[in-house]
Amino acid sequence: MQERLQKIISAAGVASRRKAEAMILNGLVSVNGRTVTELGSKADVERDHIRVAGRLLRPLSSRLTILLHKPIGYVSTLSDPQGRPTVASLLRESGIKERVYPVGRLDYNSSGLMLMTNDGELANTLMSRDTRAPRTYHVKLDGRPCEEDLKKLESGIALDGRKTAPAKIRILGERGEGQKLWCEITLIEGRYHQVRRMFERIGTPVVKLKRVRIAFLTDQGLAPGAWRALTPGETERLKGSKRENRNGKKSLLPRRGKP
Repeated sequence: MQERLQKIISAAGVASRRKAEAMILNGLVSVNGRTVTELGSKADVERDHIRVAGRLLRPLSSRLTILLHKPIGYVSTLSDPQGRPTVASLLRESGIKERVYPVGRLDYNSSGLMLMTNDGELANTLMSRDTRAPRTYHVKLDGRPCEEDLKKLESGIALDGRKTAPAKIRILGERGEGQKLWCEITLIEGRYHQVRRMFERIGTPVVKLKRVRIAFLTDQGLAPGAWRALTPGETERLKGSKRENRNGKKSLLPRRGKP
């Protein structure tokens, strides 16, 4: 059966659909020896010889999705030009031989949950703007924001000329050395360093950030550096999150927490 090339490449676990499209446009994909550069091109993965960057594409025999607790000091990519440790190297050291790639990112100085998969359909679902799966973070702040500033963040502020989607914030209290204030923030979008930039805009920089939840998945039982494979039921539930959002079956965000 013929399908669009970008869908075939993504489903084979080579890259996300968006990156697959870039590969096609850059002339890195060939079908039966002929370079293809048009995004509407189709092929049959069972009959055609498809090569991506010179390597023969083979259909996946099994899907694997991993929930990883990324420690601070790891880059959320498959490789790093600066030679820093990556989440891919962390999984290899843990015995994972399958090639899985990150769905979204956490910056070098942040920790918490990440999904890594070779399931292109799942990756495309979670990266779609239509899905808007909630992500929850615990942040330690340098300062104490007022209620008015928190309401501004919840309703949306301008970042890069575009208003952020609604968020929910809950005060967790003061903890640790220096009794810094901790907050919980839940977002339904993922822009570049969004949480840190949002709090910087109201004058309370983030000094520590940890992602504790992705949709219904939590970090319970996962120490930094640990991982677990998702069950088939969990994977299907994540794939269904796009349909749930369109049908309006569930509230995307928790109720507002009182300071």
